[in-house]
Amino acid sequence: MELEYVLPEEIEKRSMEIIERELGDRKLADDIKPVVMRAIHTTADFDYYYNMCFSENVIEHAVNILKRGAVIVTDTNMAKSGINKKALERLGCSAVCFMADSDVAERAKINGTTRAIASVDKASELKKPVIYAVGNAPTALIRLCEHIKNGTFIPELVIGVPVGFVNVVQSKEMIMRTGVPYIVARGRKGGSNVAAAICNALLYMTK
Repeated sequence: MELEYVLPEEIEKRSMEIIERELGDRKLADDIKPVVMRAIHTTADFDYYYNMCFSENVIEHAVNILKRGAVIVTDTNMAKSGINKKALERLGCSAVCFMADSDVAERAKINGTTRAIASVDKASELKKPVIYAVGNAPTALIRLCEHIKNGTFIPELVIGVPVGFVNVVQSKEMIMRTGVPYIVARGRKGGSNVAAAICNALLYMTK
């Protein structure tokens, strides 16, 4: 097998061409295609063609929210670091992660919860439109569901792609029943890299 010589600036373009070719007859609607393609590009996992779920008109809604200067809250610093900073700056948006904050640690200790839950509670105090991107902690999705049910915090969009085995599948199904706009990777697969990839896909669609 011979190596293929590709210029650094052409690698992503070439990768997308390979994904398109390997998808073959499996087609994607124009609005969701950039999101699914970027999830596949990030993971080399074509299962995302099948497991990505989108609420109605969510892409148009997400783009509009980003143009209003939304705050993207992530449940890991890894996801936050993977979101394109120039794209955020261009739109007047920001990305934050509260997991390592001392006040979050204190809240979690006092209330006997995880930091992911305490982070959701802190995000509920933000005064800007919020996109909540979960790539690791199903407890964050469950806490979001509780806030939404109680009317105490309703994000503009929830990206639900935690990875794992305990309450992961269930939490994703729960968030899809809240009525809040969502992008969810159904099943066990996901991760911080996927959460960041979805955020980037949405940011790039605002051009």
